[in-house]
Amino acid sequence: MEMSAEQVAAADTGVKAMMPIDRPFLDYVLHDLAEAGCTKVCLVIGPEHGKVRDYYASIPCERLQVDFAIQEKPLGTADAVAAAEAFADGDSVLVINSDNYYPLEALRALRELDGSGVAVFDREAMLAESNIAAERIPSFAVVKIDDDGNMEQIIEKPDEETLNLLPEPICLSMNCWRFGPDIFEACRKIEPSPRGELELPDAVEYTMKQMHQKYKVVVVKAAVLDMSYRSDVPAVAAKLKGKKLWL
Repeated sequence: MEMSAEQVAAADTGVKAMMPIDRPFLDYVLHDLAEAGCTKVCLVIGPEHGKVRDYYASIPCERLQVDFAIQEKPLGTADAVAAAEAFADGDSVLVINSDNYYPLEALRALRELDGSGVAVFDREAMLAESNIAAERIPSFAVVKIDDDGNMEQIIEKPDEETLNLLPEPICLSMNCWRFGPDIFEACRKIEPSPRGELELPDAVEYTMKQMHQKYKVVVVKAAVLDMSYRSDVPAVAAKLKGKKLWL
């Protein structure tokens, strides 16, 4: 199965969230946020992404209020989160990627959580149910969980020896978080990573070490669909085909 001409054109714009799968991929993500009980969302976009704003201004959204925040320059994932501080207005927020489709149970569990938390995804379920090829799985970070069910450490691209020391299930981080307002200060405090970006995992680590924040871990035995590459589009489209949406 190959990408359609319309999907190729969308990929050329660089806005993966608007990839057409009957409807834009982001509609599927927003539908499940509404199903999880969310009523307001903030889309962080670049100044050049006015088409995203125009699209959501043009369609009826009965269950969700869609707001926007502008990330003036692509300075990293922590900078993108910081752009939404005014939207959060001192409250807790869920933070997810716009090019991932998360299981409803993960979104609902985070929304209902008391305090900060992270949803992590069983590696075996990801291998069995996701569109992500087995050889790509080792590139994802894993989460080490302490005896109280809180996140002890995020381990980026662990080697086989490190994985063998972790208890089952091996849990992958797919950037699915519930944050309190401390995260915004942390995003401002961190320094750029070696690749020159403000990284969200660094901001999370800052909240843990400097602010003594704890993150309750929600282990989900279901898969995330990932749209990192053009080659992901046909498989994701096949899995979402026919899904009824109500925003």
